[in-house]
Amino acid sequence: MDSPRTVAFVGTVGGAGTTRVCLELGAALAAADRDALVLDLDFDTQGLARHVRGDITTDTATLLTDPDAALADALHDYPVDAPGRLALAPAHAPFVRVADAKTPDAARRLRGILDEALADFDHVLLDTPPVTSNPAVAAVTDADRVALVAPGTPRGTDATARERGRLADVGASADTVVATRTTPDAAPPDADLTLPDHGDDAVAATPGTTAARAAGRLAETLFALNLDLEEPTGRLDALRRRLP
Repeated sequence: MDSPRTVAFVGTVGGAGTTRVCLELGAALAAADRDALVLDLDFDTQGLARHVRGDITTDTATLLTDPDAALADALHDYPVDAPGRLALAPAHAPFVRVADAKTPDAARRLRGILDEALADFDHVLLDTPPVTSNPAVAAVTDADRVALVAPGTPRGTDATARERGRLADVGASADTVVATRTTPDAAPPDADLTLPDHGDDAVAATPGTTAARAAGRLAETLFALNLDLEEPTGRLDALRRRLP
């Protein structure tokens, strides 16, 4: 099998941090000179739109419902200090268009959108809600890999088990479980990787920090990459990494 290029990040509960995981992973890929796109399919929360500057005239709901809509018109570059590119395709639609985007016919258009995106991007990250809607089902069945995102709490553990069942119902499975806002030592036993909160509203943790290395390890795991991540050798080295 070729190296995976698309991953559906499925939020197991509200507030799991799925959008933030997608953004941090996209920034880590851009730092490694890869071009990454975050595609928002969570039409109920539309959280990715909060990270877009300027007007949103074409969104992902439009892409799924209008055959003439162009992916290029839905893209917004996120400013990262990196050799690669991080672009966002947010959801930003009224209720009527959201309802249309959740139909089976609309969800079937996702495959074509992914093919179009992969002509210009190395990786596509799908910000996906729990698997209870047609777009979510399309995401977990069309993507190369599926990652469940859950808070590192008992509530997150219960939600992960429930979401595994939903994936099985549609013929999919989870390749990775990402626990958020926790540490490897405190993470639930079913978590494969952790992504701690670096305590900053800005996307992309300072290079060399625990959060930045965690995002890099997640990128390596999901996309079968070797980003040559370095561990700081001491406090002085860690300080140097934080300097501009």
